[in-house]
Amino acid sequence: MDYDHPVPPLIVSIQRLSPNATLPAYATPGAAGMDLSAAIDNPVVLEPGRTALVPCGFAIALPHGFEAQIRPRSGLAAKHGVTVLNAPGTIDCDYRGEVKAILINHGSEPFTIAPGMRVAQMVVAAVEQVVWAPADTLPDTVRADGGFGHTGH
Repeated sequence: MDYDHPVPPLIVSIQRLSPNATLPAYATPGAAGMDLSAAIDNPVVLEPGRTALVPCGFAIALPHGFEAQIRPRSGLAAKHGVTVLNAPGTIDCDYRGEVKAILINHGSEPFTIAPGMRVAQMVVAAVEQVVWAPADTLPDTVRADGGFGHTGH
């Protein structure tokens, strides 16, 4: 697809690991995530409450300062209760293994993952690494140490 980018796109090396792999792609010009497809030879039935590690058939070489987030597809979640278990899963810039999606079936019916089915999406995002600065006290805020549900909402 030919898109009008306000900045040049990030160029990332990708290696196809499986002949039946569909490489990640944006479905529309405004999509934030690229669809990930199951690079499997045979259907896999995902029973309710069970998980499956679904190979996507490719590896990537992200530049330092970037990660790839593996996220659920909203249609699978809404229609079937199938989502990414550790959403978002993180692919670090120094990982060179196969990209896979950990799916879980939160639905009440078995769900069949077919070869080539779009099972997740991948968003590439910039990340920062921090250096900790030990301190005896922290600057005060209005929230202070108010935790979960502290605003009453």
